[in-house]
Amino acid sequence: MPSSTAANEPSVAEKDTHSTLTQSQDNQNEYEDAERNYQPKTLKFWTILIGMYLSMFLVALDRMIIATAVPKITDEFKSINDIGWYGSAYMLTAAVFFPISGRIYQIYSTKWVYVGSIIIFEVGSAICGAAPNSIAFILGRAIAGSGSSGIFTGGIMIMMPMVPLRKRPTFAAFFGMAFGLASVLGPVIGGLFTDKVTWRWCFYLNLPVGGFTLVAVLLLFNFDQMKKKSLPTVVEQIKALDPLGVFFLAPSMVCLVLALQWGGTTYAWSAPRMIGLLVAFAILFVVFIVVEALTPTTAMAPARVILNRSIAGGMLFMFLLSGAMMSAVYYLAIWFQTTKGDSAMDAGIKTIPLVLSMVVFTILSAKLTERIGYYVPAMLICPILCSVGGGMLSTLDENSGHSKWIGYQVLYGFGMGCGFQGPNLAAQTVLPRVDVPIGIALLFFMQQLGGAIFVSVSQNIFANELLKRLSGVAGLDTEAVLHQGATELRKIVPPSELDVVIKAYNVSITRVFVMVAALSASIIIGSLAMEWKSIKGRDGGDTGVSKDAEGGQKNQAPEKE
Repeated sequence: MPSSTAANEPSVAEKDTHSTLTQSQDNQNEYEDAERNYQPKTLKFWTILIGMYLSMFLVALDRMIIATAVPKITDEFKSINDIGWYGSAYMLTAAVFFPISGRIYQIYSTKWVYVGSIIIFEVGSAICGAAPNSIAFILGRAIAGSGSSGIFTGGIMIMMPMVPLRKRPTFAAFFGMAFGLASVLGPVIGGLFTDKVTWRWCFYLNLPVGGFTLVAVLLLFNFDQMKKKSLPTVVEQIKALDPLGVFFLAPSMVCLVLALQWGGTTYAWSAPRMIGLLVAFAILFVVFIVVEALTPTTAMAPARVILNRSIAGGMLFMFLLSGAMMSAVYYLAIWFQTTKGDSAMDAGIKTIPLVLSMVVFTILSAKLTERIGYYVPAMLICPILCSVGGGMLSTLDENSGHSKWIGYQVLYGFGMGCGFQGPNLAAQTVLPRVDVPIGIALLFFMQQLGGAIFVSVSQNIFANELLKRLSGVAGLDTEAVLHQGATELRKIVPPSELDVVIKAYNVSITRVFVMVAALSASIIIGSLAMEWKSIKGRDGGDTGVSKDAEGGQKNQAPEKE
């Protein structure tokens, strides 16, 4: 007869059930503070979030607003040879600091890292606005770029302890909206300031808004309860920031950005300097990957995060979506200026259908995600709508009326609205909370990289096609047409050749839209890689954390407060 002790012992099945429930409760406890701090009817809650959203919008705007200000800046500084550095200085430091920012947020206080990032961005903006010469302006752009990475990553980190995951899609939708709106409205706002006031206000604009966010976070944000690693000595803190990885990542990004900046414009892609830059980038980046694989405990891009199925798929998704969107927005404005003869300002206004449709579908897809609990359906719809919209844009010609260029923009905007928030939600769902900053930073890094690479690819597609179509036109200075601004086209081309040149521009731009459609269709690969994890899992049922992520965490040493 079995003893009473044996009879009272739980069975193996009961032990397994208890273990699973305990693990689920631990994962839910990670976000208990978000449930407690979710107070959408309070002024404090919205003051912090509005400040954070405005900062995100300004940082995204800073990438595009300079486009229409460059002519005035070069006129004042007499610095035509420095034009390339006005954009690449910002892009370079942002690309380098994005991966590092995730590691910094993982180790240090969210509040103080975010405040530091805002201060750095504000200092860079102030230097740009007050720059007495081109060198000072480039320095300001580099400083602002380094701060921008911390603001992007920090936006999600600020929101995490304030909004439960099940409620986050609507709030996260504003991140995608900020990026999309800034990409379209940047040249318009830049043109307004440059034409009506001064180009310096393109950068002074950041100061009062950034100041508001700074005060809001300093005085009101006290929700940072994520566990941080205990690193008592300076040496341990330096080691934790992956200095060896930085040593190889930084020069690799320098080589890549310079290659993208110079390729096909300053130097031919076949030039020895360009080949050297691309080879150096490839070697350094491979070494960086090896270093990260060999140092998993301090890596800024650890294998447990990179090889997570949803994170890998999300990175590819963001890379392709950003590359397609930046190319579409950039060349849609050029199409209006060349084919339709619009001013830069009017071209910006005519892209409003793209903005409005993106905003509408961003909100609708967020509400759908909250209702069903899954972000994957919206990510599957995104490539379908974007590829169809991009394909329709490639059919535009000089005779296309309002119904076509408005309708095609709306279709593409619907697709964009479905896509931007999905990967960020995936990172917050499948990763343990301690790894979320790294996942978010890597997604933003790929978003930055995708835009930089494919705008350069678009430029080469456009320039090569245009050169091919204009080279046989008698009496036409092809080089002058290629290097002249789009708004000046009708002033330098003889009336007898204008129709031929406009058709050549139209065909060349629509070839870029073909690339946009192809990139958009390829996004489906990233969508299909996503795990179907419910955002409601943190609050009950499925924990949401992927098995890969849990396995990676088991290999880590326990963390202290």
